[in-house]
Amino acid sequence: MELPRLVRTVAVPEDDTLLAALSRRTSIIIIVLLITAATQLCWAHAILKEASPALNSMVKGPDLAINLRFNVRIDGTRSRLHLVAPNGTTSALTITGQATPDTVQSQAKGLKPGAYKLQWNVLASDGHMSKGEIPFTVN
Repeated sequence: MELPRLVRTVAVPEDDTLLAALSRRTSIIIIVLLITAATQLCWAHAILKEASPALNSMVKGPDLAINLRFNVRIDGTRSRLHLVAPNGTTSALTITGQATPDTVQSQAKGLKPGAYKLQWNVLASDGHMSKGEIPFTVN
């Protein structure tokens, strides 16, 4: 003998279904906007990828070629390099060129033995300024 099956049906008002669908769409839109904003923040600044002199390196003086490579294009005309000498004096270095759009080059001459800091402040192609410092030692 077969027992009767009880089937329960629940009436869902159309307004609740519409609200649930809108809520899901709104959540998806918010998630997409947050991901987009996060990726824009990641791309907002120039990140130093390669440097000569390298971080904490020992180099031979008295003349030193400087080459910095970044993860994005750099505006060489609006970027600045400064050299802090062992005695604490700071001198501006002229950016002598850009072999590629993501690099800047300069030259430091007449360096005496000691600990130096190369300070860079560059303008990325997206309009954001980034800065950093590379300590190194001249033999």
